[in-house]
Amino acid sequence: MVKGLYTAYTGMINQQNRMDVLTNNLANSATNGFKKEGSTSQSFDEELAIKIKDTSAFGLAKRLGDVSLGVKIGECYTDYGQGSFRVTDNIYDMAIDGDGFFAISYTNKAGEASVKYTRDGAFTVNREGYLVTKDGDFVLNQAAAEAGNPGQAGYIQVNPNLPLVVDENGNYFQNDVLLGQVGVVDFADYNFLAKYGENMYDLEQGGQVQPSNAQVNQGTLEMSNVNVVSEMVEMINITRAYESNQKIIQTIDETLDKAVNTIGKA
Repeated sequence: MVKGLYTAYTGMINQQNRMDVLTNNLANSATNGFKKEGSTSQSFDEELAIKIKDTSAFGLAKRLGDVSLGVKIGECYTDYGQGSFRVTDNIYDMAIDGDGFFAISYTNKAGEASVKYTRDGAFTVNREGYLVTKDGDFVLNQAAAEAGNPGQAGYIQVNPNLPLVVDENGNYFQNDVLLGQVGVVDFADYNFLAKYGENMYDLEQGGQVQPSNAQVNQGTLEMSNVNVVSEMVEMINITRAYESNQKIIQTIDETLDKAVNTIGKA
């Protein structure tokens, strides 16, 4: 076995995985509230190499040492750091300043409703006056968000013909009358969050919802926390690392070719 081939091959696979994660970040650099992802790598567990059937050692197994077969793909993680704010002056746009997520009543194609979470506060009001996402999913109030109840009782309904005012605590008013509170919650452990497409998150079994201390900014949207320049620099580094491993394989292949076709014929 030529260990260099395996080492270079695993290095190329790892760099390809890093590139997949990076390109997804770049593709969502303009997505409201998107949180960038990263990847980790780890070395293969070292294996003990021994000699067998070696007459110089009287037929006994002889230890050669530990052998590492390169790198393997580790875990992918999400960076939940705060993104920058963009002022829109749209009364239905909201941004969370701090740790927390808007609670959304999401209905799948089978008609099943469940609570999902998002940092994308690009909301609007439908014909019935309900506050919804751009995909038509209903935004929940604070009570429904904390209880994890996606039912209609937790929907936020306002008069679309009147101005809407939302304070930093998420309380929303019309004609100086308090109507309710926008549902913003946080989680005890973000490891229980799983991405659910459409820029939302799902809380897996074992996750705990807790109140959020974040502030709500009306007329503002949180942008992606992806730094395009940093991602482009990292893309160059990944490309160079991939090419280096590729050249190693080519060099080993040329060496094997000479060993078989040149030296072997001598």
